[in-house]
Formats: sequence, structure tokens, C-alpha cells
Amino acid sequence: MAFNPVKVGNHPTPEMNVTPLVDVVLVLLIIFMVMTPLLDRKFWVHVPRQEKQMVEKKVLDNEENQPLVLQLAADRTIRINGADVTIEELPARLKRMFAAKNDHVLFFDAADEVPLGLAVEVMDLARDGGAVTIATLTTPPAGEAPAR
Repeated sequence: MAFNPVKVGNHPTPEMNVTPLVDVVLVLLIIFMVMTPLLDRKFWVHVPRQEKQMVEKKVLDNEENQPLVLQLAADRTIRINGADVTIEELPARLKRMFAAKNDHVLFFDAADEVPLGLAVEVMDLARDGGAVTIATLTTPPAGEAPAR
């Protein structure tokens, strides 16, 4: 009881109510009992060594294993791995390129000034050309200038 109606003199005697304190302590005890077994779990992360990254870079240098990068510049020119392509021949060119590759991943890079409708149209044509996965690039590919 939080308030004792028995008066000592003219003032009531204050008493501390410990019920909320006990409730909070019991809730904390339950939380710690539930969380303690989960603290023993360990996650192992295998980080590749620098040597492996250098080997992968050498493999990517081969012309056959280079990823396909479709760039759309602000002046509406389309390039696949640096070679200019017209919008009409884009699906046919991509079909030929994907026929020589095992994966059908295409990296898409568009300039900031390109209208969204044109970018979506080019991605649709790339999908017609056989691209299964279209990944948008946020930074230009290594060694290349951004599409402008």
C-alpha cells in the first residue's frame, strides 16, 4: 500500500511502495536469463587474403571474363564496355555477348542528367537482349571515367 491512513500527529506517515521496484527487477532478471545462453554463440568470418584478391584481379583481366558494363551518357550515347552502340542494335549485340558468357549479369551506369524514362527504356532493351540481372553502378568502373 502506498499510503497509510494512520496518522501520527497531524501529518500522514510516508511509506515507500516497493512493488514497482520488484516488478522492474524481476523483468530485468527474466531478460538476462533469456539473453545469457545467446551470448555463447560465435560467428566465424573468413576474410580473403590479399593474395587471393590479386589472383582474382588477374582472372578478371581476361577479355572473356570481363563484366559487361552498359553506360548511358548525358548526350544519349550508349556504350557497352566502351564500344558505342545504337539503341536499335543494343538487344542483338547483348545477345551475342551473353552467348559467349556463362552469367547474364549486366552492370548499368547512367549519367545524372539522363531522363529516367530513357534509362528505363535502355534497361528494358537490355533485358530483351538477355540480361537476367541488371546491377546499377554507383561509382564508375575501375579505370573509366563516369558516364557524362
